[in-house]
Amino acid sequence: MKKYSIKKEHVRELFKSFNNLNVLIIGDVMIDSYLWGKVNRISPEAPVPIVTVAKKERRLGGAANVALNIQALGGNPILCSAIGVDNEGQNFLDLLKQQKLSQKGILKCRDRITTVKTRVIGNNHQLVRIDEEVEEEITNAETQQLLTLISYIINHDKIDVIIFEDYNKGLITTKIINKVVELAKSKFIPTCVDPKKRNFNAYKGVSLFKPNLKELSEGLKTDLSLEEIKDIQRAVSSFRVKQKAETILVTLAERGVIINSRKQKEHVKAHIRSIADVSGAGDTVISVAALCRALECNDYFTAALSNLAGGLVCEEVGVAPIDKSKLLNEALNLDFVK
Repeated sequence: MKKYSIKKEHVRELFKSFNNLNVLIIGDVMIDSYLWGKVNRISPEAPVPIVTVAKKERRLGGAANVALNIQALGGNPILCSAIGVDNEGQNFLDLLKQQKLSQKGILKCRDRITTVKTRVIGNNHQLVRIDEEVEEEITNAETQQLLTLISYIINHDKIDVIIFEDYNKGLITTKIINKVVELAKSKFIPTCVDPKKRNFNAYKGVSLFKPNLKELSEGLKTDLSLEEIKDIQRAVSSFRVKQKAETILVTLAERGVIINSRKQKEHVKAHIRSIADVSGAGDTVISVAALCRALECNDYFTAALSNLAGGLVCEEVGVAPIDKSKLLNEALNLDFVK
């Protein structure tokens, strides 16, 4: 690739342009619950640490964390998902309200529970996670209700980009993928995907597809090594053509990211970080990548900025959205920003 460069002023303008974007996020939502405490001894009942709880906290998780990232970057997120008609569902709606996020795309399902992931953290280290969830797909009737909601939002709001945030909890079905991608294409709205194994091969013709290496290996049913970047690129190129995807962005943890499109195939190395927690990093990466896609940014810039953002949130304990001003400061110091 010819050496890519971008002016600092252009980067600042791009960050300002994030504020004008409406982002439709379709995916599994959850509550991330935290018990923070100290560990000073081992239980006499079993060889496990005793956590003396000092603080309890609840945050929006899953696709709702993507909404928080879009909001933190200045965009306007519109969340489409399903929750249970239960106490946790009401807690979820209360959290949305606290964060000033719209509830208009939230479907309430009588026969589902609201997903809650509880993390127990002792001495700043996650000790255990407890998941309360169902993973069955939503019913045909619920699928139709959700599609009606999504269609209404797409037809009545100026949607600049759509994100599928798939956590394998049953909200995103093949029917929803096909119908939404078809509708998005008719409206010239780019579609970006953060996939999981169940629907991995169902996303045909999307604008940007962002798996991590584990998801890619599982989806392609092949072992891919972090040490063999060229092999990963070859596998991704073949998959991109087969899926008729425009761009594939693969996150490689400490090895950074690779971007693969018809025009560009690049490996962007990671920045050295003090990693505290990788939870939620993928949510941040897809959020930044989707905003860049909506603004038709260069693929290399999209990959580099997404990579930078994913690394930054890993410095925080627990799932946390990106800090826009910190991301901008670091972006202005990238070696290709002049």
